[in-house]
Amino acid sequence: MGGPEILRPDEPGYDEARRVWNAMIDRRPAAIVRCRGAADVVGALALARRDGLEVGVRCGGHSVAGHAVPDGGLMIDLTPMGGVRVDPEGRRAWVQGGALLGALDAATQPFGLATTAGNVSHTGVGGLTLGGGMGWLARAHGLACDNVVSFEVVTASGDVVRASATENTELYWGLRGGGGNFGVVTEFEFRLHDVGTETLTVELDFPASAAAGAMALWRDLALAAPRRATFEATVTGGVVTLGFVWVGDPDEGRGLARGLEALGAPVEQREIERSYLALQTCGDTPQGHAQRRYWKGHYLPALPDAAIEAFLAQDPSMAASLQTYGGAIADVPADATAFGHRGTAFEYVGAARWTDPVEDATRTTTVRAGASGIAPFARGAYVNALSDDGDAGVGRAYPAASLARLTALKDAVDPDNVFHLNQNIRPSRHAGAAAR
Repeated sequence: MGGPEILRPDEPGYDEARRVWNAMIDRRPAAIVRCRGAADVVGALALARRDGLEVGVRCGGHSVAGHAVPDGGLMIDLTPMGGVRVDPEGRRAWVQGGALLGALDAATQPFGLATTAGNVSHTGVGGLTLGGGMGWLARAHGLACDNVVSFEVVTASGDVVRASATENTELYWGLRGGGGNFGVVTEFEFRLHDVGTETLTVELDFPASAAAGAMALWRDLALAAPRRATFEATVTGGVVTLGFVWVGDPDEGRGLARGLEALGAPVEQREIERSYLALQTCGDTPQGHAQRRYWKGHYLPALPDAAIEAFLAQDPSMAASLQTYGGAIADVPADATAFGHRGTAFEYVGAARWTDPVEDATRTTTVRAGASGIAPFARGAYVNALSDDGDAGVGRAYPAASLARLTALKDAVDPDNVFHLNQNIRPSRHAGAAAR
């Protein structure tokens, strides 16, 4: 099969390989190693050690901070490793480390099967899962990380190991929510679920300036909803959209939709039946990797009326969303995985996208202000929704006991902090350092 392809500046394919989802990221690695398997990853790490190069790892490239792209360093590019193998009888999927969510869904849906995956099909399975992995199936079947049976991992020392409930169990704990801190995952084994192929999305639009009462009723419905429903609210351009996504028989979802009549008369209403595959691509941005992006996130243990008012007051030039947690997410004991904040009720994300670099400062300031308005009601954050939050963000993403345990794991498997281009959990001897 041959060794990996190594791209250096000004070689054909180099600029395409270094482009990631956030067009604000314009860094130039010294080398990009396009890996085809675990052995290539081992070789790439050896090359980085030999030349003293900082290491970044690319799956889907969706980190808004652009962690995959080390300026002057070595990018381990997993995108050639995009294969998915499915055992429909055993309800298992083996997914290579560079696969995108769309590939996972496309491989499992012919059998009516799926596992929890995010809402944008060109997101990498690896980055999403290692941070937790929220999606439309999470309330019914747990986060993506809750559905991992085993990981194949290349560690900082270049060893290829397997982590599961019976092998390297502490590493298995840390990989389920601890991000890319502990190695390069070259294969995931997922548990699959019989979810069918049908979905229903219900959306009601209201003027944001007069929607506080409707949103309070939406909140109450969301907290009492069956697990196959994930309630979502978005506000942008002075309009708030309240509704839910139902995975399963659309007629059953319509029964739940009747409860939304209590919200009042919307300016527009939509009931959209579509396949699960279509649902999983409807969040894809047609602009792909051409837009500049920034976001901030919070976890909310509740949604009091004052938080609703702060949400509806978000600047109309940005977009903000709330999505319900609970259900199977909360069933998992708090210390069973590295993912924290199992008691979260709603996740908030404030985001903006634009094309003109002149707008960078204005847009980021607007998003920060919007997130600040929600901060008094927050307790924690989703590690995958952090941007430039640094150590403070990591402290918000993990409860203190989990962070201490993650630090001990980092000490054991990556004491030199080779994998630090992420939402970094510093090993003890690097604690308080500005970098690495």
